[in-house]
Amino acid sequence: MAAADGLPKWERKARIFLCLFGLVLSLYALHVELSRENDPDYRAMCDLGESVSCSKVFTSRWGRGFGLVQLFVAQDHPLNQPNSVLGILFYTLQMGLGLSLSKKAAVFLVFASWVSVAGSLYLASILAFVLGDFCMVCVSTYIVNFALLYTNLKRRGAIEGMKEKAG
Repeated sequence: MAAADGLPKWERKARIFLCLFGLVLSLYALHVELSRENDPDYRAMCDLGESVSCSKVFTSRWGRGFGLVQLFVAQDHPLNQPNSVLGILFYTLQMGLGLSLSKKAAVFLVFASWVSVAGSLYLASILAFVLGDFCMVCVSTYIVNFALLYTNLKRRGAIEGMKEKAG
């Protein structure tokens, strides 16, 4: 079922929910990382045990710049930001561009979602095979990213269909 603007009726509510949930997760991850940097004894709500610890993941090498940026710049370089900062930017961009009915915006949203899903798969493999940890916050963001990809694919299809009907 499509709304008056031609988009699926569920799309706007799903986007708002997913982006807000992603923002909350990213802000919490940043809070945990900064708290742990200031107090090594800090214990986050998501630290449930030795192998279920989000703070261990967030403060690992892979918690900043996907563990890749520091291969090119110093670890404390401004480009080597926490992954959570990238998440805050990503979810804000998804929310803002999601207001546009532009075909270019729809294509960019899909592209950005594919990049986020690729990043999620990369970080999930690091989580499982390198760190041997389970991070509830991380896995939740991976799910949000996959759901946003689905939402953006549906949105792009609807916008392309509207443009074909109009022109």
